[in-house]
Amino acid sequence: MTPQDKPGTARFAAPSTIDWDALPYGGDLFGEIHLSETAGAVVAGARAGEGLDPKPSDTPLPGLAICGVAAAAAAWLSEHYGFPIILLGLLVGLSLNFIARDPRTHKGLDLASRTFLRLGIVVLGLQVTFAQIGALGPAPFAALVVVMIAAGGAAMLAARVFGQSKFAGILAGGATAICGASAALALYGVIGKDRLSQAQFALTLVGVSLASALAMSLYPVLASELALTDREAGFLIGASIHDVAQAIGGGYAFSDAAGSYATIVKLARVALLAPVVALVSVAIGPADGARGQPIWRRLALPWFIVAFLAAVTFNSLIVLPAAIGKFALIASKAMLLLAVTATAMRSRMDLLMEMGWRAAVPTLAATLASFFAALAFAKLLL
Repeated sequence: MTPQDKPGTARFAAPSTIDWDALPYGGDLFGEIHLSETAGAVVAGARAGEGLDPKPSDTPLPGLAICGVAAAAAAWLSEHYGFPIILLGLLVGLSLNFIARDPRTHKGLDLASRTFLRLGIVVLGLQVTFAQIGALGPAPFAALVVVMIAAGGAAMLAARVFGQSKFAGILAGGATAICGASAALALYGVIGKDRLSQAQFALTLVGVSLASALAMSLYPVLASELALTDREAGFLIGASIHDVAQAIGGGYAFSDAAGSYATIVKLARVALLAPVVALVSVAIGPADGARGQPIWRRLALPWFIVAFLAAVTFNSLIVLPAAIGKFALIASKAMLLLAVTATAMRSRMDLLMEMGWRAAVPTLAATLASFFAALAFAKLLL
């Protein structure tokens, strides 16, 4: 009798190879992942065997549909909880960035982040007239230009001191100086993703949106504590808060007179979007893909900036009905929201996390510089 046959001694089977594929799957995460990978490989192999490209078709509908749902969710959250809609679009898009791993979404997300961006900026021109800029007066307008230069210079200096790209400084300074996310999107179209990563762009958008949201609540309180007049408070708020809606809302939070003046100041900043983008385009030169083009092509303004100027001119010459102006504003916000959401969905979170706190310093420096410069001119000139 062998030891294994003795009473009270357990019998152990010799180890053998287990056929894991033959076993039923449990309801665990590994099983679900394995099933999805196996199914994907089978489908790709079948398509390749049939002579088909394993990549999906070029239709933009999947990406546009997902981007539209995410933007609608951001709009609903903004309406019900009072958070800035652009900031929510960024956060929702970043939380869904894993969707961009699917190639079927790429064409739609690229369409939203580029074409809708440009169309949104063009339609934004219908909110500004040359008469509004003229109503500001020469001295306040000159002060406004100096405030914008201070914001851009502070961002460039901070980017250099903290080891960031000069293009990150240009983006943060321009977004802070002009009109927040809209200006950032326009400037990024000139800078190009070959010179500035989408992760840095997304981080700048988050920083600008957060700073604008905080300023809308904080600046009216500071203006009251500093005993500013309605005109002084309107200039401070209109010249230093980034986003258009939040600058106007912050002005009216102080008083109706301050809100009206803040609106004029802010719209004057929006009108300077085209000249600033043109100057940046000439100063930084063409992107890598445009170096072989003729000089007249490289110095030409982007088409959407030319269309923006045309929209401002049209709105200045022809008085549009209030209903059309309101619809144009909603359409512009919707397209910019889609562009921001799509850009966030195309951003890689791992790169965003690796950038660290230094990448946010240019936006912070530009915000502080614009506030203190605007406050100084408000006390000196008004």
